[in-house]
Amino acid sequence: MKKKLFATILLSTVALSQGAVVAGVSADSTDDKIAAQDNKINSINQQQQSAQAQVDQIQGQVSEIKKQQENLQAENDRLNEESERLSAEIDELSKNIVARQESLANQARSAQTTGTATSYINAIVSSGSLTEAISRISAMNEIADANNKMLQEQKRDKEDIAQKQKENNDAINTVIANKQQLEDDAQALSTKEAELKVAQLNLAAEKSTAENEKNALLQQKAEAEKAAAAAAAAEAAYRAKQKEQQAAVKASANTTLQAQVQAAAQTPAATPAAAQTQAAAQPAVQTQAAAAPVATTSRPTYSTSASSYPVGECTWGAKTLAPWAGDYWGNGGQWAASAAAAGFRTGSQPQVGAIACWNDGGYGHVAVVTAVQSTTSIQVSESNYNGIRSIGNYRGWFNPTTAQGTVTYIYPN
Repeated sequence: MKKKLFATILLSTVALSQGAVVAGVSADSTDDKIAAQDNKINSINQQQQSAQAQVDQIQGQVSEIKKQQENLQAENDRLNEESERLSAEIDELSKNIVARQESLANQARSAQTTGTATSYINAIVSSGSLTEAISRISAMNEIADANNKMLQEQKRDKEDIAQKQKENNDAINTVIANKQQLEDDAQALSTKEAELKVAQLNLAAEKSTAENEKNALLQQKAEAEKAAAAAAAAEAAYRAKQKEQQAAVKASANTTLQAQVQAAAQTPAATPAAAQTQAAAQPAVQTQAAAAPVATTSRPTYSTSASSYPVGECTWGAKTLAPWAGDYWGNGGQWAASAAAAGFRTGSQPQVGAIACWNDGGYGHVAVVTAVQSTTSIQVSESNYNGIRSIGNYRGWFNPTTAQGTVTYIYPN
């Protein structure tokens, strides 16, 4: 829905004259008095007809707003389904890329150790006959062709996943913008409906004047005016809160990971019962051939700006604190798969500076680790936690394994 919609809706104030000009009548008889009263009632009825047209116009505007809200919600439902489909495709491409990446890395190391040219010479020299030499060379050529085909598939899948990640991110951003617009529209609609109630009761009160039934309706009108004022105040408070929250989010974007780590260091240590002893074993990291040339040279280069994610969302906060993260990694729950496809290491051991990615089967959540006691006791800085959209440490020491679904860590190097 366009924001301009409400700017063009002008609620006409139903102004019914309470002191209609009625020609002075010198009521010399009962008939004259009745005629004067009839004239007054007719005047009020004429005013009601004019005012009713304004009420009908307002009602039509309210109905239009509701209809457009339904269309906006339908669009969100469609975009959510599209995002789920893209997420599944991205996850499948990520798995294929990671699987090929390890195979290509192993082959690259093998080629560096043995040398392709030497392998061809040895195949010819050690052959018992010309036929055997030709057969060996043909087999080696088939292997080389298969490797080239695998490289082409890897390149194509990486191009596909980049495009799908961009489409998925656009869908997510549109859904979030639509949700914000729905909230704004709901507040304005509440005010319009309250004002419409005042106009309708004003008509009824004017009509009851001639019938001596005005007192009860005047009380209802006063209550309706009070409700309309409360609705307008609620809308003003809502918009003020939105403005305050946007200012806080904007200010929080000036922080850095170093500042958040220093702040976390001031938090009192967790009690022994809450912080289990950290295992002495090596971190349980799923490496994707980090030392191999294929893994390091094929990693994409990302911008340091968080502008590709909606301001105030958890993905925006994580990208702000960890600018090395990808530009189009989707919802929080999709980040681990997207990072693995891009060549980053992922695992289950928390580290300061790593991105914690929770997958709960829905949108998921991401945060940046600022302090670690053990795998079950960490601190993070994040945005959009419990609706707080600015970046900060809102949980202190907590257990990440029981927080919001399965947790996976993404390491910066």
